[in-house]
Amino acid sequence: MMAAMTLLAACNLPRSGPSKDEIYSGAVERGGNANIIYVNDHVNRATNFTPTYGFSSSFRNAGQVGADEIRPGDVLGLSIWENVDDGLLTSLGTSSTSLQEIQVDSGGYIFVPYAGRIRAAGNSPEQLRQLITQRLSAQTPDPQVTVTRVAGNGATVSVMGKVMAQGVYPIERPTRSLSAMLAGAGGVSIEPEVAVVTVKRGTTQGKVWLTDLYGSRANDIALRPGDIILVEEDQRNFTALGALGGQTRVPLGNEMISAVEAIAMVGGLNTLLADPTGVFILRDEPESVASKVLGKPVNGTQRMAYVLDLTRPNGLFLARDFLIRDGDMVYVTEAPFVQWNKRLEAFTGSLDSVDSVTTLGE
Repeated sequence: MMAAMTLLAACNLPRSGPSKDEIYSGAVERGGNANIIYVNDHVNRATNFTPTYGFSSSFRNAGQVGADEIRPGDVLGLSIWENVDDGLLTSLGTSSTSLQEIQVDSGGYIFVPYAGRIRAAGNSPEQLRQLITQRLSAQTPDPQVTVTRVAGNGATVSVMGKVMAQGVYPIERPTRSLSAMLAGAGGVSIEPEVAVVTVKRGTTQGKVWLTDLYGSRANDIALRPGDIILVEEDQRNFTALGALGGQTRVPLGNEMISAVEAIAMVGGLNTLLADPTGVFILRDEPESVASKVLGKPVNGTQRMAYVLDLTRPNGLFLARDFLIRDGDMVYVTEAPFVQWNKRLEAFTGSLDSVDSVTTLGE
């Protein structure tokens, strides 16, 4: 019997993952590359930060686009009146001429006959009118000029992703802020709690939770021509494995989730399998945080296996204060007696099989 039990102990019986001792065998102290750390108040203080979304000062401090400011790509219309019978631009017998669909080039300039190349971008229609009038005054007496914007193709943004109506939208007086532009695109098409809004501006970008956008006026940034607004569903998650009520990948959303809450989200510890002294949080810790946890300088990202012993007097409190981050793996080992029971069941099952075969042989 003992020989059979020894043989079964050497066999690879079914289980949900590595044992606590097997994880410990990968510790740095034993030649492995994982730092095994028991969670305490110091560890919680060092690790409890959540990377936050938000816009940089360059986004927050950008002023709103003037509603009447001319931009490259805008299309303008000019009307010019001359106080002479035979003017520079007017035909004989007429006193005015219209120049329609003059597009502002990529450099911000337009060309007006007899006035030359004039910078239009950055000016209001009234300012441009004064510039053209000044130039033409040297050619014809007392010219009268009007400038209108035919189309504002230069001051536009692109709205993409999980919105009701994707498209290119002009920056107009009612839609000069991020929230107003999203509303103009019909709003988001996913749950607001998991929606992340990214604004790409040139070579930089910033992102914010949709709920934080509406919760703080500082996040409701002014839009600039050429901005790209992308609405996505947040992909942050953690993985739950081992002796838990469920083994799955769980989205984090925009909430701060503790280790206790993470365990509860997958049905809690499996009462028939779990070892409450072997709750592990596995993650790759950035250099700055790892140095604080270990109390010494380290180079580069470190593999960390944080251990939560829920049987300790303050174990549940420590687990409540330990925050889960994106990419974490929550793993719970099986209790030692579980493998013993499996071996025993396998042994007694094998004896029953032998008895059955013996009975059939008789």
